[in-house]
Amino acid sequence: MNEEKNVAHSGSVIAVCLSGKHTFSKNIQEKIRLVEGLGVEGDAHFGSTVKHRSRVAQNPNQPNLRQVHLIHRELFEELEDRFSIEPGQMGENITTVGINLLDLPTGTKLYIGGTAIVQVTGLRNPCAQIDEFKPGLLKAVLDKDSEGTVIRKAGIMGIILQSGEVKPGDSIIVEWPSKPYKKLERV
Repeated sequence: MNEEKNVAHSGSVIAVCLSGKHTFSKNIQEKIRLVEGLGVEGDAHFGSTVKHRSRVAQNPNQPNLRQVHLIHRELFEELEDRFSIEPGQMGENITTVGINLLDLPTGTKLYIGGTAIVQVTGLRNPCAQIDEFKPGLLKAVLDKDSEGTVIRKAGIMGIILQSGEVKPGDSIIVEWPSKPYKKLERV
């Protein structure tokens, strides 16, 4: 990693997905378009304010910090002895490989493909719907560290800083924010 700029080529996109309806899983696409300040064009969560039903019920005017959802393929591999999971099935828009998404700090920028920039806002907080998809999966994507703090492994969320098209095979360049780093929390 280039410490001066906090930049490293870390991985790539293996799948892109969206769903125009509030469904748990999303459909694989040839490409998706990320739109600055709004999210994934055509996706049910597209917009500047929250679109997740539980968040809308609390306050529909909250900013949408969950415009795009990313999951690392390595999670599927970690779970493969108990669950068969394909890209999009856990509701992510972008499936990555080669990046430890859960170790990124809040504010990290992901340069994806030619022009898209995503800023990491936090962790996805998996809910009971995940067990409706595959019984026992919720427990598998939640863990605890040695101090009893919950570890959420179901991916990260972000906002779109710059629009662009994203497709499988696109590279992802990771730019860490300035120190001190802020650990990811659920959003």
